[in-house]
Amino acid sequence: MLEELLIFTRGGLILWTCKELGNALKGSPIDTLIRSCLLEERSANVSYDYDAPSAGAAYTLKWTFHNELNLVFVAVYQRILRLLYVDDLLAAVKRDFAAIYNPKRVDYHDFDEIFRQLQKEAEARAKELRKVKQVTVRNSGNSTIKKQGQAAGQKNEQRTSSDSGSGKEDADGNSVKSNGTMNGIKKPLFPRNVIEEDANSNGGAFDVNKLQKLRSKGGKKTSTAVGKVSKTEPKKATKKNRVWDDSPVESQLDFTDPAKEREDGEEVIEAVRGESLMDKEEVVSSDSDDEVDEAPKNAQQSSKKGWFTSVIQSISGNTVLEKSDLQPALKVLKDRLMTKNVAEEIAEKLCESVAASLEGKKLGSFTRISSTVHTAMEEALLRILTPKRSIDILRDVHVSKEHGKPYVIVFVGVNGVGKSTNLAKVAYWLQQHDLKVMMAACDTFRSGAVEQLRTHARRLQVPIFEKGYEKDPAIVAKEAIQEAIHNRSDVVLVDTAGRMQDNEPLMRALSKLINLNKPDLVLFVGEALVGNDAVDQLTKFDQKLADLAMTPSARLIDGILLTKFDTIDDKVGAALSMVYISGSPVMFVGCGQSYADLKKLNVKSIVKTLLK
Repeated sequence: MLEELLIFTRGGLILWTCKELGNALKGSPIDTLIRSCLLEERSANVSYDYDAPSAGAAYTLKWTFHNELNLVFVAVYQRILRLLYVDDLLAAVKRDFAAIYNPKRVDYHDFDEIFRQLQKEAEARAKELRKVKQVTVRNSGNSTIKKQGQAAGQKNEQRTSSDSGSGKEDADGNSVKSNGTMNGIKKPLFPRNVIEEDANSNGGAFDVNKLQKLRSKGGKKTSTAVGKVSKTEPKKATKKNRVWDDSPVESQLDFTDPAKEREDGEEVIEAVRGESLMDKEEVVSSDSDDEVDEAPKNAQQSSKKGWFTSVIQSISGNTVLEKSDLQPALKVLKDRLMTKNVAEEIAEKLCESVAASLEGKKLGSFTRISSTVHTAMEEALLRILTPKRSIDILRDVHVSKEHGKPYVIVFVGVNGVGKSTNLAKVAYWLQQHDLKVMMAACDTFRSGAVEQLRTHARRLQVPIFEKGYEKDPAIVAKEAIQEAIHNRSDVVLVDTAGRMQDNEPLMRALSKLINLNKPDLVLFVGEALVGNDAVDQLTKFDQKLADLAMTPSARLIDGILLTKFDTIDDKVGAALSMVYISGSPVMFVGCGQSYADLKKLNVKSIVKTLLK
């Protein structure tokens, strides 16, 4: 049976609920549905599964929309039950509640009796449908048994007739027994003359003469049996050896930083200067609405109703949008998102979600379907990319500082994405806000990783905690945090080894590091270039961290740092794909070679680029 059925507006106002269906819900399935599904533009999904391990409950939630009235209908039931009438019941409730809905009305107690009647009718229809299916399955089973019996009888008759036909003679007068042998010798499948013709023919599949000719060639190119002479292949041009110039490099090509020699032989590198881009606000220029509506014109012209009909509808207004009306404009937007490096699966789900939010709405006067779909997609992208929680790291650092412990950030990701470099950029930005930063070299797997981080620490004049190679990174991180507490450091930046998402030993080591040290922030460092591969990387990282966790509440990815953002031009779809698949916000964007080239993600700029 149903646990609860809820009707509320898109603004969050609960209009009606039926709590007589069962006990109170364990956990918060409705809030989780709104936060994880409806606000993340996953409303086109069939259902949503909610797990509450602490409460020992597992629910399935189904929903439907009334887009004209901006109403949401949600049904909740135990996942172990397979209720076939839920979809039918939601459709009936949506129909009857819309008939009595009034925006100025808040109390709908009179709908209780209507709902009970609708529920009884839906359950009765489900029982009848189940009986019909059982009868159909039983009849199909009986017919199958009858067919099998008839086939067995026919086989017995054929076997009996073959036994009675024994003792016949062949054309040569030899007696043939019932087992198909001739005087005890099996009869060949093909006549002897056919086999002889194949053996003597020159064009047969088993031509011995051809095989002998091929063997006699021995790899040399000779004339074929037909008389054609094989052409000699032209000689390939061999690559000339490179001649290296022994002359010294000109001084104008030497761009290394000036360094001085200490008495003990160590290099003293000049301090890095420049304001980080994180503290600068990026201004997005607003274009006219003509550019927004220019591209979807072709989609509107290609619809079945025709361009002239759509113009008449836009003038008259009050046209109820159907899914078939939205498909041409949505196809144009889907293709545009895919050209901007958005994963195909995510672009498809976004279009389905937009269609679900527009279906049934009335088109206003002098409004084209293409512009309506474009506006809905823009709002959906803004909801996805806008962080659902605070990403103010500076505030979190000061809160942690008041509690007398350092703020720990762990950088994770695949090989070669730039974890160490962007870790140094984050350290440089934190230094500019008068925070005491310490680096922890926990990449004990890759050769040269400790030396690379040591170079960044020396350039930024930041202390570094290192234990060399072939050490347990979880223990190194734990000792680094203890050292930071002793030295009263504000932030600890933990560098980890790059690992592929399918590398089981390294993923297990990463899970141990996170579960043992419980960092305040786990940042996934990903490239803005990868596109569809970013979805696979982030999904498997989250899945491995959940599977290998030693506690019921697994620690997953908290935020994303996108690197090489200055190399992708308008192919910014990786940011959308990674946020959509994980629900984690993009907290940093690497956009250059220097330490100051780190900035925030401008959501409006990304949305404008995706739909341009």
